Amino acid sequence: MRVLVVEDEKRLAAGLRNGLEAEGFAVDVALDGTDGLWMAREHSYDAIMLDILLPGINGYLICATLRGEGVWTPIIMVTAKDGEWDQVEGFEAGADDYLTKPFSYPVLIARLRALLRREVRERPPVLASGDMRLDPAAKRVHRGGAEIELTAREFTLLEFLLRRQGEVVSKREILAHVWDDDFEGDPNIIEVYVRRLRNKLDRPFGRQAIETVRGMGYRLAVDGG
Repeated sequence: MRVLVVEDEKRLAAGLRNGLEAEGFAVDVALDGTDGLWMAREHSYDAIMLDILLPGINGYLICATLRGEGVWTPIIMVTAKDGEWDQVEGFEAGADDYLTKPFSYPVLIARLRALLRREVRERPPVLASGDMRLDPAAKRVHRGGAEIELTAREFTLLEFLLRRQGEVVSKREILAHVWDDDFEGDPNIIEVYVRRLRNKLDRPFGRQAIETVRGMGYRLAVDGG
């Protein structure tokens, strides 16, 4: 899933990015409020992690502005401002959760995943397509009764396709949600990962779940192929 981190402390922002990517998230980082607001408006994110004390525009104003414009992406405020009324102001601005620094990294991940489960579009705890099952929390995938081992990137790609099953998704969308905006490699890397998924999930079982839609992208069959 694609997350925007708006944090002006470069070391913390880099740490969050590395940690979230290790958990399978695609991460974009903004180091000030102005860039953060622009990115939140211009791109589609599954969640936003937002500091309050930011150069340019503070986190409260970013949150309130997005809500006023009808952007309902889940927002978790991660900040050193730990006063009771700081939290009240954050929630009144439209935040979905509030975490004070210093924080426990496992707790941050758990709360972020909880936000994603509560997102406007329902996200089932276990994603399914035919006899294919993916458990985002346990990081496990099954085809029929067989458990399939996937790398972190393969897992993230399959999760994205399952959440959009039945829809055609372009390479650009896949790069944005499974990799990130800073990816500068060959976009054909997507074909490599789709081939890997087919070799693990389709061909051994005589299925064709991941369809190529020529000139448009890929589609995961709703019946699991």
